[in-house]
Amino acid sequence: MRGLLLINPRAGREEPTVDDLETAARARGVDVHILQEGEDPAELARAAETEILGAAGGDGSVASVAAVAVERDLPFVVVPYGTRNHFARDLGLDRNDPRAALDAFDGNERRVDIGRAGNRRFLNNVSFGAYAALVHRREHHRPRREALAGLRALWISLQGRAEAWARLNGEPVRGRVLLVANNAYELSLFSIGERTRLDEGRLHLYTANGLLPDAWEERSGERFELDAPGGRLVSALDGEPVVLETPLELGIEPRALRVLVPRAPRR
Repeated sequence: MRGLLLINPRAGREEPTVDDLETAARARGVDVHILQEGEDPAELARAAETEILGAAGGDGSVASVAAVAVERDLPFVVVPYGTRNHFARDLGLDRNDPRAALDAFDGNERRVDIGRAGNRRFLNNVSFGAYAALVHRREHHRPRREALAGLRALWISLQGRAEAWARLNGEPVRGRVLLVANNAYELSLFSIGERTRLDEGRLHLYTANGLLPDAWEERSGERFELDAPGGRLVSALDGEPVVLETPLELGIEPRALRVLVPRAPRR
């Protein structure tokens, strides 16, 4: 089938080079578009005449194309080309071998869940509170390469923050971090672990109440509603800074994404 790969050259990966990745994709008969400054990958994905949508980048750019694949009911290929690539990891892909992921254009289809925050879809999670503030701070300082310079100061500055800053299904939220995940994660201090399933059909909501998130309260469901004073919440959607309007409905679309993975090697 005819496929299109959108490559984000600013995703943070140096090897393989963009040219090498483009060459490897075209050798498999895949059309390639390298994103230019200011181009919206979602808009390009919506307008593309193709039978398969693919994205090479980090979780944020991959998620924006995956959302369009759901809208258009097209198979989707993820090529890990960013710094973390949580979704590719949880699919079982080798995050250190983007070229191997290109084999998915002729691969097998899996149906996996996708989360929704209002009218925006997410592959991994959407966060609020301290972590979301850190992501916005990172973006603000990115030109000066100070992405994590203020991490410790940020957590310390939140030490006295005990007041409720949002309401979840009508109940006050007093935790400093709130994370809504598409399927269940293993969480530890400053670390988001792996997901063993991507088709459970449930959101998992985690709240950290201590100064450092070494203990998490967990609940799960198919839908949550989050509200906040002022009608807006600083958020991070698949690691990208966003501001979401409230009241915000968080839901899950079970098995809505038709993701392609490389075929298992023949024995």
